[in-house]
Parts: sequence; structure tokens; C-alpha cells
Amino acid sequence: MTWPDLPPDDRFGIDNLPYGVFSPPGGAPRVGVRVGDRVLDLAAVLDDPVFARPALNPFMAQGRGRWTQVRAHVTELLTDRRHQAAVTSHLHPLPDVRLHLPFEVADYVDFYASEHHATNLGRLFRPGSEPLTPNWKHLPIGYHGRAGTVVVSGTHITRPRGQRKSSDAPAPVFGPTQRLDIEAEVGFVIGTGSALGEPVSTADFHDRVFGVCLVNDWSARDVQAWEYVPLGPFLAKSFATSISPWITPLDALDAAWTTPPARVPEPLPYLADVGKQGLDLSLKVHLNGAVISKPPFASMYWTGAQMLAHMTINGAASRTGDLYASGTVSGPNAGECGSLIELTQGGAHPLALPGGGVRTFLEDGDEITLSGTAPGNGGGRIGLGEVTGRIRPALT
Repeated sequence: MTWPDLPPDDRFGIDNLPYGVFSPPGGAPRVGVRVGDRVLDLAAVLDDPVFARPALNPFMAQGRGRWTQVRAHVTELLTDRRHQAAVTSHLHPLPDVRLHLPFEVADYVDFYASEHHATNLGRLFRPGSEPLTPNWKHLPIGYHGRAGTVVVSGTHITRPRGQRKSSDAPAPVFGPTQRLDIEAEVGFVIGTGSALGEPVSTADFHDRVFGVCLVNDWSARDVQAWEYVPLGPFLAKSFATSISPWITPLDALDAAWTTPPARVPEPLPYLADVGKQGLDLSLKVHLNGAVISKPPFASMYWTGAQMLAHMTINGAASRTGDLYASGTVSGPNAGECGSLIELTQGGAHPLALPGGGVRTFLEDGDEITLSGTAPGNGGGRIGLGEVTGRIRPALT
């Protein structure tokens, strides 16, 4: 039990303790841990300058032993009443602080790891052909994104402009995207990197990855359709990617590990699973406050460990602060798709909104929020920090 007064079903209780970066009133950005609806100032209570920095990177670079030690220390501070008097003044109410991007993003890779999402898009993009490309079940497909446009939740998203071409038009046109979409994803944050020429095995995942966060990979579908052949996504994705201000450490997810779906054919040896490496996370997609989808992460074909192993198998280095995302999370059932293009079948079947109105793709002023939960180590459920973005009109 914690001495801070928290409801028994609080999603950000002692089983969670996600990390973020915040500014207290009149103070500089620093590392904190969320406790219910408050933020604990780690630099103050642990007397360690690594937590007085404006990003998690220096702490993450210290490695798993240090991560475990700090989590145990924070847990003690919040459960032993002997510390209450010294700690209370360093717990800041969430409404009083400003939340920042929690880490400096070194590199960003986005994968395409949901079989259901890949199948749905394959049917839309390549009608009459096999929905999955021949390589899809042999390796986690991904593309290298733009680290400089990863933004924290709450950042407004300006509608991007670009080239688009309809199938019956003689030439492309330039202008604001007409098919602005979202992609509900889970991101993995690397804590300790690997040297050039040294692949990371699936067994090393827990020592390398610090934690997870929710990700919204905004997508301009009409721009994407024109540009993606032959090299894949570019301007359709690089204008913005939103992440949660809270990073849930892997130590908070001990109860969430699960066996991923059966793989046929069996992956090559370097992609072999080591124990339960799937994650039982439940996501929700909210459009203007209404829940429009509930994607299940447990259905993902490729795991975070396999993505990391594939990303480094050629000898590519990884660094503290690297972010790699799962790709859109979509399940096998209706109402489990993590993108509007799937929910509306390419815009052919508009989505009816509660209270009236329909959507095929996002309109200016729309607000998207992704939320999620996982089984907690104490038997309840813990929350994954929400990620929200509102659409602004395109620049003129």
C-alpha cells in the first residue's frame, strides 16, 4: 500500500510508476515519476543530478541494474511512511506542471507488425492480389522515420501538404491532404544501445529496452498512395509522430507478457522467440471524445524483441533514445482497427459518430486520443500514458 491517498483501481499506482519529464511551476525541466494524479520530482527525493536533466537519456544509459535499483527505491519512498514528510512536498499536482517530450529521440523506425492491419491495407492498396507481400511472414517490415518530428502528446498537428494523384487524373496536384489518418501504435524506447557491427538478440531485449509508450503515427493516405512505390512512406509520414509523455518501464509489465500468435512459416533462427515476448495491451482510439476502436496488441504477429533483433541483425548500431514503433495495431474483429482507412474501408463506408456526424478521414479541429492499459503486477490494471493531438488547418 502507498501512503499517498490513491484509489485502489488507480491506473498510475505503485504497480506502474511511469517516467516522464516535467517542469514544476517556475522550475526547469527534470525527470519525474507519475503517482496517481501527481508527479514525483526524482532529482529532489533521490538527490541525483541525472534526474535534473531535461530528458531521460542520461538515466536510461545507466542500464538495467540502475533502472531496477531506482524503481525499488521509489517504491520504498512511496510505501514506507517514514519517508512521507520528506517526500510529500516534492509531489506536484499534474495540472500544475508542464509535460515535455520524455527523451531525446536518437533514431526512429516504424514497423508494420500487425498481420490484420497489413492484410486490410493489402486488400485496399492491391486489390486482386495477395494482400500480404511474399516477405511479410519472414521478417518484420519497417521504414526509417524522422526523429526530429516526434512530438509529445498535446502538440497540435498541422494538416500536411503534398502531391496526390487520383487514379483517373492525368497528373498529380499539390495541396493539403484530403485523407489525413491516424495509426494507433506501441513504441519501444531503447535504454542501452549496441555498437556498430554487434546485432542484438531477442534474448537481449529486456536488457536493452527501457520501456514502452503509446504512439500515433499520423498519415496522409493520399500522399502515401502516390509516393510509396517503390521505396515506401516518406512525406506522408514524416510531418509528425506523437508519443505519450509517460514511458512505462518494462519492470511494470511483468504480468503483461504473453505468447504471440503462431507463426507459419517458422521464423529464421535469429528471430526465434525466447519465452513469452508478446504483450497483452488493450488500446482505445478516441475521436473527439468518443471511443471508435479498441485494438488488441496481443494479436501482433511480430514482437518487440523480434523487431529489435531484425533492426540490428545487419550490424546497424542502436543508441540510447532510439524509438521504434510497432506499426498500426489492429485485431481480427470489427471495431479493432487502429486506423481510419481500415475502419471506413478506404473511405467507402463512413464512420458514424455518437451524437451525429460521420467521418471518413480527419477534419480540421478533430482531436484524437490514444489510451491503453495492461495487466498490473499486483493483479489490477495499469495505464499507458495517453497521447493526444488536434488537427490544425494546413498552412497557406
